[in-house]
Amino acid sequence: MVLLAATACSSSHDGNAVADGPTAGPAKGTITWFANQFGPTDVDVRKTLITAFEKANPGIKVELEQAPSNSDTFRAALTGQIFGGSSGFDVYNGDVTWPAQFGKAGLALALNKYFPASYWKTFSPGLVDSVTYNNMIMGAPLFTDHAFLFYRKDLLEKEHLPVPTTWEQMQRAAQKLQQDRLVKYGFAGQWASYEGLTAGWTEFAADAGARSVNQAGTKATVDSAASLKALTFMRGLITKGIAPQAITTFKEPQSETLFTSGQVAFERNWTYAYADANSPASSIAGKVGIAPLPTFAGQPGPGYSVTGGWNMYLNPHSRNIGASVAFIKWMTGAQAQKTLATAGGEIPTNASVLADPTVQASNPAYPIAAKNKLRARPSHVVAYPQVSQAIYRNINAALTGGASLSRALSKASSAITSALGNSGL
Repeated sequence: MVLLAATACSSSHDGNAVADGPTAGPAKGTITWFANQFGPTDVDVRKTLITAFEKANPGIKVELEQAPSNSDTFRAALTGQIFGGSSGFDVYNGDVTWPAQFGKAGLALALNKYFPASYWKTFSPGLVDSVTYNNMIMGAPLFTDHAFLFYRKDLLEKEHLPVPTTWEQMQRAAQKLQQDRLVKYGFAGQWASYEGLTAGWTEFAADAGARSVNQAGTKATVDSAASLKALTFMRGLITKGIAPQAITTFKEPQSETLFTSGQVAFERNWTYAYADANSPASSIAGKVGIAPLPTFAGQPGPGYSVTGGWNMYLNPHSRNIGASVAFIKWMTGAQAQKTLATAGGEIPTNASVLADPTVQASNPAYPIAAKNKLRARPSHVVAYPQVSQAIYRNINAALTGGASLSRALSKASSAITSALGNSGL
């Protein structure tokens, strides 16, 4: 990150300097795809996709280079090689929170030039926003991840309770199930002081009508009445005993363990949690429902899900941009996206594929994902790591009771303002 920050100040690596990009050239020859493993571990879906692409594009050969599985290690490898001028790979996968950082530092070519406006309309609403920096589209969404509300459908049926569509309704249902001693806790999520809380906070804040940073990426907006409403509700889940006190230390494994052991009625988690909850190791297999996250009463539903997943980026040193662009286009098209969904178990980014009944039938999460409203974390700013840290540290302090709610939002605002001022956008 020191290297990223230092280079972000250099005009030679300014995202605006590479906005137009070099000419694509012919779509033929050999390219290298630098990608980490995704999908099931027993079948490498990357190789399946490459084989299908080469069959459809006989003039192009794709070589796969294995990337580190750890996101931070992967980013460090990318940063070192691209800053060093490496053309050893042409296309690479990257996290949804990287576009602004990579765009400003010149680690990826803006893709606006290589695809028409109609291409970007093929993606599910909200996804292109998550890869846009300074009006440049820095990556093509490859697959996405959403958050859902997982619930004990057997207990709701027993108590004749509807699946909640508002947070207030969820709170009342949770309290009822607790009062009848059907569960120990009502709600579990990821509220430890780490990136997962930034994701969860972004959802609650969006439901209340708040953002942590304005859409232009120039101003902290976290200290607002809407943010206070969201934070007050979150803290109230703890003080009322609906969520365990320990939720402020929970990451994904802890919240999932509580849910699959039958101790909690509702859980906010990512797509994979549905399969885990219905696995043989789960004590509640067959008793779990999946729904969009709720919103606050009076707001149009469903609630917001933060955007997760991975994108495809183009190395600015690629010597075969034409073939690379063809590969990116195919990978985000119907054939590849269906393979990603049905064989890879990943939520497709192509809206028409996600809406396909045959695709939806392959995973109970997909019909829900097709209805989700997406909101990106404030990753449209270069200083996203610092902004995220300002959010999760101060929100966690408020949730633990270590700081007043208003003080926590004020401190978060000051820290975000400082980060934005030091980043040059």
